[in-house]
Amino acid sequence: MIGLFAAFILFVALHSVPAIPAIRTRIIGRVGRPAYLAGYSTVSTALLVWLFYEALNTDYIELWATAAWQVSVTFILAPLGLFFVIAGLISPNPFSVSLRQDGHSQGAIVNITRHPVLWGFVFWAAGHVLPNGDLRSLILFGGFAVFAVGGLAMTERRARTKFRAEWPAIAKGSSVVPFLAISRRQQPFRIDGPMLVGAIGAALISLWLLYGGHAALVGADPLATLHSLP
Repeated sequence: MIGLFAAFILFVALHSVPAIPAIRTRIIGRVGRPAYLAGYSTVSTALLVWLFYEALNTDYIELWATAAWQVSVTFILAPLGLFFVIAGLISPNPFSVSLRQDGHSQGAIVNITRHPVLWGFVFWAAGHVLPNGDLRSLILFGGFAVFAVGGLAMTERRARTKFRAEWPAIAKGSSVVPFLAISRRQQPFRIDGPMLVGAIGAALISLWLLYGGHAALVGADPLATLHSLP
């Protein structure tokens, strides 16, 4: 359990660096942006692998019995989370995490929420808490969900600071909570290329995970688990 906590603390600490402009700017100034991105990605991936290794090798302590409906929740939330992450990363988004920062340009996913990538991690992580029902999964996936929710507040505050006087105009019609602006008719629902890519990518990854990928990665077969439960 100590190894799991240590890996998670280091993972959170590393992913707090981009949220601290002074530290990030200093590192980029010394090594350059390409080296920073390459190094950050490498270390982040290594920590993620270590984190899951520690989780899989931590003693199983059951907290609640798993039921079929809990696994069904995962079948909804996990693909939804993948969709939000993929579509969010490849869509223009001036407010939040994205691979495309094209001025004030906003992809269709931003009509749903200003922070699709972070919400994607919330959905994915929360969807994995219920069907596992053990302490290590609660620490791992519950910790991911809490960290992502904290990132929502931090990223929203940073975006408001970034745009200052422009904020009311540029953020009009969007919302932090998914679908809130659309439900209030502040923004129409629309679909663009990145959203289609996100939907197709999430569907393909989900099918791969369901039919062998998940079992190969972590040793658990979601469909077999669902069929074995009352």
